[in-house]
Parts: sequence; structure tokens; C-alpha cells
Amino acid sequence: MGSIGQNKPPVIDFSEVVGKPRSAEWVTAREQVRDALIKYGCFEATFDGVPMDTRKALLGSLKELFDLPLETKLRNSSDKPFCGYNGPSHRAPLNESIGIDDADVYNKVDGISMTNWQEGNPEFSRTIHSFSEKLSLLDRIVRRMILESLGLEKYMEEHLNSTTYALRLMKYNGPQTTDMKMGVCSHTDKNMLTILYQNKVEGLEVKLKDGDWISIKPKPECFIAMVGESLYAWTNGRLHCPLHRVMMTGNDARYSVGLFSNPKAGQMIKAPDEMVDDDHPLLFKPFDYNQFIESYASQPNRDPETSLKAYCGI
Repeated sequence: MGSIGQNKPPVIDFSEVVGKPRSAEWVTAREQVRDALIKYGCFEATFDGVPMDTRKALLGSLKELFDLPLETKLRNSSDKPFCGYNGPSHRAPLNESIGIDDADVYNKVDGISMTNWQEGNPEFSRTIHSFSEKLSLLDRIVRRMILESLGLEKYMEEHLNSTTYALRLMKYNGPQTTDMKMGVCSHTDKNMLTILYQNKVEGLEVKLKDGDWISIKPKPECFIAMVGESLYAWTNGRLHCPLHRVMMTGNDARYSVGLFSNPKAGQMIKAPDEMVDDDHPLLFKPFDYNQFIESYASQPNRDPETSLKAYCGI
């Protein structure tokens, strides 16, 4: 079902667990998920729920989108932090990205298509929607396993229905040098759970609890699941939320996508009583996710390692 290296997140096989929540395979994967997210805050996942032809089409759609003129991409505007189009910056010098809210809802995706192509791009819309919809099943499986393993089953329906899905499409331009260059600086995700997929160009690095950085080199069939700060806070620190970054070399562009399960507007993040005891005192006051994101985005010199503690730490 999985393999764990001494200093490497495990590869966990989800091919035999879909629709089998009481099976031996489910229980085995569930324990691997819990252990990996406690130790590393992330793991690789093999999941055949997203066909390889959909993944191939997705990567083609990314190239087609980011090859559009800059003035076209700039039409993807949003008042929300980290949404819409974002070009290279001092924190992400090689990166440009476009975010799609409610990416598992076809009409929302098709709206992005109409924004970027005068007559729309139905193939783009179908590909992005299909990928998001199918991958959201893996998100729900992983989060269900987390709650089961922590004894929080009574919160299952409430928790799974408390989020929406955003898809961030990303391109990292090759630095055109053999020297290692920063694509995106070290940061933590702020949402519940992130699931990443990428092309063959490497670059993702994760910081371990002991301070070492490791390179994540997923196989083409693998996704990467990663804990965000909202899930870290909701479990009262039971799971690890890892710093990660992108470091690149060479000439080739790196394309990747991230499916983010984001708390709904007005959703308060509050650790269940079961997660708080004498050995695990409460770490954070209840907080509004959207207000936290806005506060974080407004600080140009923000420290990703201390931002949540500074915002609502006890």
C-alpha cells in the first residue's frame, strides 16, 4: 500500500479504497495518511480516479493558457487575495498563476474560458472541470481518513461540507541557468488541504521538522497532498503544516496545478474540544479564514512560519 523512506514522505496507494471505507485497504491507507501528515505534513498519492489522458490534456491546457498575451491574462482579475492572475514578483520571481474559484463547478470554469478566449474554449473548460471534479474525490477521501484516525467522525459531514474548491494554475519559467534559482519563496498554504500535480520538471522542496529541506520528485502518476494552516489549526497542531518552496535550474518551464479545499466565506476555524487536553493545550483562538487571508496578504514582509500565531495564537 505504501513505502516510507527515513527522510522522505511516503507514497500511498489509493487505487483500492474508493467506495470501500470499511475495507482492510482503507484502514491501512488511513493509518499511513495519519502517520505521514503527523511526521511530514505531506505525502505522495497514487490515485487512478483522474485518468492519465485527463492529466495530459490538463498540462496541454496550462501551456495554451500561459502562452496567451499578457494583456489577456491580466483580464483574470479578482478582489480576493491570491486569486485571479498573478505575475512574477520578488517572492515568486519565476512564477505566474491564475486561480479559479469553484473549479468543480462547470459554469465557473467556463467563465474563465470566456475571459481568456473571445469565443470561449470548450475543451479547456471541460478539461479543467473534469480534472477538478475527479480530484476533489481524493481530497474528500484524505480528509475523511484524517477525521476517522483522530476520532472526529461526528464532525465528518460538517467538516466536508465546510469547504469549496479552488484550482490554481501555475507556470514557472525556466531560469536559463545551471545555477539554482528560487521559483517561489518558502511558504505554507493557508487552506485545509492542498493536492498538487505537475509536469516532469522538478523544483518542489519541503522543509522537514528537523530543518532539512528535501526535494520532492513525484512520479507522473502521483499527486502530492499537503496540510494547510487551517487544517493544522483545526486539529490543534496534531498534523504538521510544512514550509515548501520551488527551486529551479535549467531552461524548461515547470507547469503545476494545486487543488485547494478552502473554508467557505464566513467559516470559523475552531479546534474541536476532543483535540484539546492537558497534553495539547489550545494553540489558536477561533478565526475567520477569509479575514486571516486578507490580513496575511496585506503584510509585504510577512513571515509564513509565524503568521497564524501572530494573528490568533494563544
